[in-house]
Amino acid sequence: MGRDNLSLIDKTKHAKVRLCNVTGYKTDLLEIPARDPSLHVVFIPGNPGVISFYTDFLESLFELLGGTASVTAIGYISHSEKDWENGRLFSLQEQIDHKASFIEHEFQDVEVPIILVSLSNGLTFNLNLKVGHSIGAYISLEIFRRSQEKVIYYIGLYPFLAVNTVSSAQSFIRRLAGSQFLCAALGSLGGLLGKLPTQISGFVVKNSIGKSWSSSAVVSFCTSVLQYHTIRNMLFMAMTEFQKLSEKPDWAFMGEKKSQIAFLFSDDDHWGPLHLYEEIRKQIPNARVAVECEGNTHAFSCSDAGSLWVAQHVVSLIKNCISNSNL
Repeated sequence: MGRDNLSLIDKTKHAKVRLCNVTGYKTDLLEIPARDPSLHVVFIPGNPGVISFYTDFLESLFELLGGTASVTAIGYISHSEKDWENGRLFSLQEQIDHKASFIEHEFQDVEVPIILVSLSNGLTFNLNLKVGHSIGAYISLEIFRRSQEKVIYYIGLYPFLAVNTVSSAQSFIRRLAGSQFLCAALGSLGGLLGKLPTQISGFVVKNSIGKSWSSSAVVSFCTSVLQYHTIRNMLFMAMTEFQKLSEKPDWAFMGEKKSQIAFLFSDDDHWGPLHLYEEIRKQIPNARVAVECEGNTHAFSCSDAGSLWVAQHVVSLIKNCISNSNL
């Protein structure tokens, strides 16, 4: 199935979005429940942590798995349409702790998602699958480290695992995020744009940064990102990301878990550059790493074609994981 087969995906919407309370903070949660699940996929987004950006991707994932898997995506604190936390700013570490608490609370009484996968050779085993995008890949890896008895497999999509010191874009964002004045100014500008009717703000977005975006991605950007509190939290979190990810990745842990880890890179992505792909191959021989050359960008979930292609790739990794009897 490829780009020309978008029509083969059932467009019936299964996703349900609700507001949940995790450690006292209100957070958006997207859920796609299966009637009789044999697999549960937990997804953590990139920054901004607005889960509605990933609805099409997660719907495609659900459909391609034949409705046999339940899917859960958890957003970031204060990366939402409403300012539930009254302007408070949250760091990368606080977002990690928040997601870890969610996993612990959600699955404290039962071993969920428990996956009893019937294979052609009759084998069955339990799986708990975690997928993360961009900085969400780093967060997911940290949760994997904490919850090794629950998280059995991990997939990092276009992962941001270390600062790219040769990227001028990252250098600019780092300087911007480090200036309270510039952050406040950008937040105010974005907030003003977000107060305009969606038709107007959507036109501006569609004709600037969102030229290749789907209509749903444009709406998500206008309603949830173009908010003063969201932009301030995006930039504050970015500042703490650059501080933390200046450290070297934990190659020892990834090497130890290499049979339970997979990464997907793009051939043109400064957040997950190809030199990081090469470093993973060097540090972790025989690791599951791939580079897609389909022309999708880091913001793959903002287009129908990108959402479908990445969903296909993730499903192929899941099936490979299921067929691998050493897990």
